[in-house]
Amino acid sequence: MTKIKQIKKYFNKPSRAAYLFLMPSLLILLVFAIIPLIASLVISVMNMNIFFTDISFAGVKNFIQAFQDERFWNALKNTVVFVAFEVPLQIVIGLLVANALTNTNFFNKMARTIFFLPVICSMAAIGIVWSILLDGNIGLVPYLLEKLGMESPTFFRDVKTAMPTVIGMTVWKNFGYTMSILVVGIQGISKSYYEASEIDGANKVDQFFHITLPQLKSALGFCVITNTIGSLQVFDQVYVTTQGGPQYSTETLVQYIYKTGFSQPYDLGYASALSVLLLVVILIISFPMYRNMFIKAD
Repeated sequence: MTKIKQIKKYFNKPSRAAYLFLMPSLLILLVFAIIPLIASLVISVMNMNIFFTDISFAGVKNFIQAFQDERFWNALKNTVVFVAFEVPLQIVIGLLVANALTNTNFFNKMARTIFFLPVICSMAAIGIVWSILLDGNIGLVPYLLEKLGMESPTFFRDVKTAMPTVIGMTVWKNFGYTMSILVVGIQGISKSYYEASEIDGANKVDQFFHITLPQLKSALGFCVITNTIGSLQVFDQVYVTTQGGPQYSTETLVQYIYKTGFSQPYDLGYASALSVLLLVVILIISFPMYRNMFIKAD
């Protein structure tokens, strides 16, 4: 009983009791994030296949191999292109839709619900649906374009259109997430700013650029950072729709990592090294964004 009393006395302070409530989340973070990260760092310097046979120390050989690997650079280029177009499109569309649907009425609530529905759907399921809709043989979209006398693109099967199609599909699915965050941000802006600007003769465009955007800096920063990190890890939509083709034009880093580690040649060490390089890329891109958008603002 004495030990129990001592434990109760120790955790009697709110600052210490808080760790008890944080413990489940910290355990989940430890098991599913920190331990796998450490394991990846260790495996990245090993010669190891997925069957854990013929294990030996490789040092930096896997990293040197990556820098000499044309497919790695091609996958990195495709990933950067995806991020460079998908993130701005998603932010701009989400911002414009959020600004248009800010008022709380039945139509706006219904529209926000409809736009958010794709977010809760599986990307794999959406990829399958889009593949069917855009298929040159059985797809509805090519059929309608041909009926209108227009030449239908081959979408996922052409080098020039595959990546833009994947980007468009991803923006369509995810912009509702950005919209929902920005709607809350806009609704939190004090109405007095808009009322004062109207007295000064400002129109809706002036209010958007001089009131709405500055007040949304934190919300926009959060959306940009989270969307960027998510886009750098793009995998599902590419795997379901194009498998990285045609001619590796849509193969991204995560997909290349998956193919290297979980299909021929089952090289888990090299795949882990690629994962570490992807982590470095994410840190290089996301940390300066976080510092400029949040730390300097404070």
